[in-house]
Amino acid sequence: MVSRRTFLKAGGAALGAAALGGALARAQTATSPAAASHVHGFNDVVGPLRVDDFDPYAFLTQFNRGDTVTNLGAGRARREWRIVAYNRDLEIAPNVSFPAWTFNGQVPGPTLRAREGDMVSIAFQNASPHPHTMHFHGIHAAEMDGVPGIGPGEIKPGGKFTYEFEAKPHGVHLYHCHALPLKRHVHKGLYGAYVVDPPDGWGEPAREMVMAMNAFDTDGDGENEVYAVNTKAFAYARKPIQVKRGELQRVFLVNVTEFDPLNSFHLHANFFRYREIGHTSNAWRFTDNVHLIQAERGLLEFTFDMPGRYMFQAHQSEFTELGWMGFFEVS
Repeated sequence: MVSRRTFLKAGGAALGAAALGGALARAQTATSPAAASHVHGFNDVVGPLRVDDFDPYAFLTQFNRGDTVTNLGAGRARREWRIVAYNRDLEIAPNVSFPAWTFNGQVPGPTLRAREGDMVSIAFQNASPHPHTMHFHGIHAAEMDGVPGIGPGEIKPGGKFTYEFEAKPHGVHLYHCHALPLKRHVHKGLYGAYVVDPPDGWGEPAREMVMAMNAFDTDGDGENEVYAVNTKAFAYARKPIQVKRGELQRVFLVNVTEFDPLNSFHLHANFFRYREIGHTSNAWRFTDNVHLIQAERGLLEFTFDMPGRYMFQAHQSEFTELGWMGFFEVS
């Protein structure tokens, strides 16, 4: 296990592979300049980053609009998904494996997307050794809320249940397990984004991305040691997100960071429009930094007028140094 204190003692994110490898319990301080990633000009961890267990680059723009979609007429559809909860190890930084609880084998779970007024049906199967639920933020009947003691309550190991409701209101929403202890079930990885589009869309066409700000407690002390957007520490620093100059970028941002009351998104050398979900006036803020409490979501829109490499990060410096930092590459 690598503790938060060991991470920081070892130079923040500039940890050698030995400190993050098989000998995690005897983590070593990376003292050699060759082992320190700051020689590359930004924080990083040493060693290759796996993407075969979970690919943050593909996930960024993957929106699952239904395994089965049936046209209901009048612009409405019935969207059906199959979601299976099961345990698996995921690499969150080079040679750092996390024993995750997953929806469909990934953290975050699939980004589910519907249109306001659609009927959604989520056939949930619990293939894990722990009871779980699926709780969707939004408006629906109480028995579909995925809360212990209401409706089907907790779905026991081997059990199944189908959640069905109308997709409303439009917004950037969240789904997660609501079994107790809640902080453990959420932190272990049972969460995902749930996007409900307005009937007339979000506005002008844009390149759309989902970013889930998350973190991981690797030693069970109730503090996070690794921070990221979309699970893999420094993924978008190692391989910047490619965008075109003048093209509108739209980010569906969710904060699913457990154990820390706040997380943040800061864009360098640029400003973005930010709209809180549920704001009745649909008013936009114009800023370069926004803080979100746990489970808060928002919509960001921005363009880049000049080519170059632009950093985005948490503005809690410790989070940045422990993995929550990336770049947009503008061409």
